[in-house]
Amino acid sequence: MGNQDKQLEQNKEEEPRSLLSRSLLTGFIGGVVFGFFGIVLYYFNFSEVTPRSYLLRSWTSEEWTERWHGYALTIVLTGLLSIGVAFIYYVFFKKMETFVMGAVYGLILWGIVFYLLQPIFSNVPPLVDLNVYTIVSTICLYIIYGTFIGYSISYDYNDTLHQLKASKGEQG
Repeated sequence: MGNQDKQLEQNKEEEPRSLLSRSLLTGFIGGVVFGFFGIVLYYFNFSEVTPRSYLLRSWTSEEWTERWHGYALTIVLTGLLSIGVAFIYYVFFKKMETFVMGAVYGLILWGIVFYLLQPIFSNVPPLVDLNVYTIVSTICLYIIYGTFIGYSISYDYNDTLHQLKASKGEQG
């Protein structure tokens, strides 16, 4: 009986994470990675603003925000905010099977951050005061970010649907 129990345990498949939890994880990872790239753009003078500008410096001017602590916290906060961004994409656009929707989603996010929410972020200059390099580089970053979030979630959703259909076809 003990041997049979071991065989049954070995034949059990691991419970896969839910599609929603994978999407939220994708959002967090995307936020961390692209938050880091936003800081790199600022460091190499491709952008006048950094995620730190609107996540930390608009709320506090403490000295520690200029050190590695501030950058690390900014990256983590970007990842946490990105979970919400991924959730919104998951709810409304997960069925889209094209990367174009992700790119458009990135453009929409850029418009929200740099135009609609700009009055909230006192440390970020108005859109008309930003130089062309900042506008172009941040638009590109947001397009790539939106494409990463959007295509990853859509691909996972559609792949999961195809797997479920295939497994039902085998059983039926």
